[in-house]
Amino acid sequence: MHQIGIVLIGRNEGNRLKKCLLSVLSEAIAVVYVDSGSTDGSVALARSLGVHVVDLDLSIPFTAARARNTGFEYLLQVEPNIEFVQFVDGDCQVVQGWLELAVQELISRPDVVVVCGRRREELPDNSIYNRLCDIEWDTPIGEAKACGGDAMMRVLALKQVGGYNPTLIAGEEPELCVRLRQAGGKILRVNAEMTLHDAQITHFGQWWRRSQRAGHAYAEGSWLHGHPPERHWVKESRSIWFWGLLLPLLAIATAWLTSGLSILLLLVVYAILGYKVYKSTLKQGFKSDDAILYSLFCMLGKFPQVQGQVQFQLSRLLKRQRTLIEYKKAAL
Repeated sequence: MHQIGIVLIGRNEGNRLKKCLLSVLSEAIAVVYVDSGSTDGSVALARSLGVHVVDLDLSIPFTAARARNTGFEYLLQVEPNIEFVQFVDGDCQVVQGWLELAVQELISRPDVVVVCGRRREELPDNSIYNRLCDIEWDTPIGEAKACGGDAMMRVLALKQVGGYNPTLIAGEEPELCVRLRQAGGKILRVNAEMTLHDAQITHFGQWWRRSQRAGHAYAEGSWLHGHPPERHWVKESRSIWFWGLLLPLLAIATAWLTSGLSILLLLVVYAILGYKVYKSTLKQGFKSDDAILYSLFCMLGKFPQVQGQVQFQLSRLLKRQRTLIEYKKAAL
C-alpha cells in the first residue's frame, strides 16, 4: 500500500469528514486533506488524526478541480514516489478492500489509467433525491468514457495531461477523462463496492440546483470538447435544449392557433419520452419503482438543466467568472 496516496477534499462536512478519514487512515498510506474554508472544525479534526492538511487559497475562485490539483501537488511533495492516487470527496467513505483491489487492477492492466467501482448512497431511503443519486451511480461495468469524483488514477498519466482543469465548476472528472483517453489511456469500471456517499439532499430546491449544475457541466464540456471525433456531451446538450426549452416554447407559441391542443400534445410527447426512459432503465436491471422515479425526474430535470446551459452561455459571452452552483448544506 506504500504505492498509494489519498487526496480528499471537503468543506464543512462535519461527521461525514470524520467517517471518510477513518475509512482510509488504517491503510497506513499518505493522506492529504484539502479544506475549502470550513468553519466547522474540519481542519482541526484532520490534523488531530495526523493527516496532511492544505488550506485552499480562497482569494482565487474555488472549484473542486482546483482543490484536487492542489492536494495532488502537495501529495507529490511529501510522497514523490507514489504510483497511484485515490481521489475521494469528504462526504464519502472508502469501502474496506477497495484500495487493494483498485491497485491490482492498475498493475494488471498497464493500459488502464483510471479505475473506479460502485459509489453507493449510504441512506437512499432518506429521500427520493438520495435514491435518485444511488440510481444515477449504478453504471455499467467495463471500459467507460468517464469516472466520478471517487477514483484511483495512475500518477504518471495524471501528470502527463496536467491534472484537472481548475476553471471548471462541475463536470471536471469527465473532462479529465477525455484528455486521458486522448493520450491513450483507458477508464475502467469494475464490479466492486468503492465508496459510500452521504448526499443529504432532502429538498426539491437542492435537487433543482444539482440538476442546474449538471446542465452547466454539459454545456461547458461540449464547448471544450464538442468537436469530432469526441463530441463530448453534444448529444446531451442538444437534448436539454430541445426538451427543456425549444419544445415547450413551440407549444406555448402555437397554443392560440391550436386552441390549446399543442399543450396537450406536448404532455403526450413528454409521456412517451418518460416511457422510453422507463423501459430503458428496466432493461438495465432496475426495479420498476426505481425506473418510474428515474424516468420522471429525467424529464423534469431538463428544465433546471437548460437553466444551467443558459447560465454557462451567458457567462461565456459576457466573459464573466463562472461561480459554483452549490446545493448541499453544511453537515453537523
